[in-house]
Amino acid sequence: MRLELVTIGTELLLGLTIDTNAAYLGERLSEIGVVVTRRSTVPDDPKAIADAVGEALGRTGAVLTTGGLGPTRDDLSKHAVAGIYGTALRFDDQVWGDIVKRFQRIGREPSDANRTQAEVPEGAEVLLNRWGTAPGLWIDGAPGLTVMLPGVPKEMRGLLDREVIPRLKARTTGMVVRSLTLRTTSIPESSLADRLQPLEHLLTPLTLAYLPSTRGVDLRLTAWGVAPEEADDLLRDGATRLATELGNAVYGRDKQDLAEVAIARSRERGLTLAVAESCTGGLLGARLTGIAGASDVFFGGVICYHDAVKRELLGVPSESLAQHGAVSIEVAKAMARGVRERLGTHAGVGITGIAGPTGGTPDKPVGTVCIAWSLGMQSTAIRVTLFGNRAEIRERATQAALHGLLHQDYFSE
Repeated sequence: MRLELVTIGTELLLGLTIDTNAAYLGERLSEIGVVVTRRSTVPDDPKAIADAVGEALGRTGAVLTTGGLGPTRDDLSKHAVAGIYGTALRFDDQVWGDIVKRFQRIGREPSDANRTQAEVPEGAEVLLNRWGTAPGLWIDGAPGLTVMLPGVPKEMRGLLDREVIPRLKARTTGMVVRSLTLRTTSIPESSLADRLQPLEHLLTPLTLAYLPSTRGVDLRLTAWGVAPEEADDLLRDGATRLATELGNAVYGRDKQDLAEVAIARSRERGLTLAVAESCTGGLLGARLTGIAGASDVFFGGVICYHDAVKRELLGVPSESLAQHGAVSIEVAKAMARGVRERLGTHAGVGITGIAGPTGGTPDKPVGTVCIAWSLGMQSTAIRVTLFGNRAEIRERATQAALHGLLHQDYFSE
């Protein structure tokens, strides 16, 4: 089944609201074999809405809209779509009763504006909204199928999963569009492409997409229009080929976070962790504490932005700071060792660098970052030059620290 998405809202076009609905819809619809062929965003304007929906119906015969079903004057989606089907709006007593009951449960009375939410196009099937006041609508007629959902993400998702997916699934052939993502880091997109290009013909009929970000490059494999079991087999075999070729660059699958992998690996080895951060200012600690249950592995950290903190709290020698500078292999090692000793953990990580936009020198340009890992008498460190703005450099440094943590000797024994 082919379908187009139309997200409605001037705030989306102005960039004031991020359109998370379209991403969720694309993911959920592909799981049941519905192919989203196009996505468009239009303002709260009746003509723009009618044009977008009408054109989508002309191309695929099916469209799903989000937004424009609220009680305010800019919520005009129903009027625009009713015109396409040549019908008028009617007042639905059952919908109004549900709205009244919802308000009464919270000790309030609905306003006159809420009455407009009980108006539905003639012939439309009402989809009960258990999460808000605007019902969803299922309109099936000569122009095609239009599914209308509210723009509030919680309401849209609830209606999609409970009311829409089962109805759409009944119209599909049982074939699915299914994806699997391999997560890589510490290797550029261009290098990945060079290494994987000879393998791509072996992945057929899967498609391969490269999705770069500050945390690395995700490799998304997709199986199109095949039975669920066949899709799973194809994706598993394809992922195995890629992982074998890329080795340690691959750290997880789908939405798995690198911090989650680091915590799990530390737990398996019976190791505890502490971090000392300068340029990242707590981002590494935040990534680790973002994993539920991390407290049995991660003890804490020190944000040692000023050199005095490096000396006084972590015991970084003044001589190292004077001779090599705060951004150096020697200082990073001393930071990792110092935080490990002071917090009483098995392993310590130290990060120091120049995130910019100022502070760089010819010898140490903006983006220079030194990262060290310490366990007992062992210490290793790297110096890297990362690119991007300040936020991107800090994010990349954090990711590099986590990835390096996985591949120290004490993890791979």
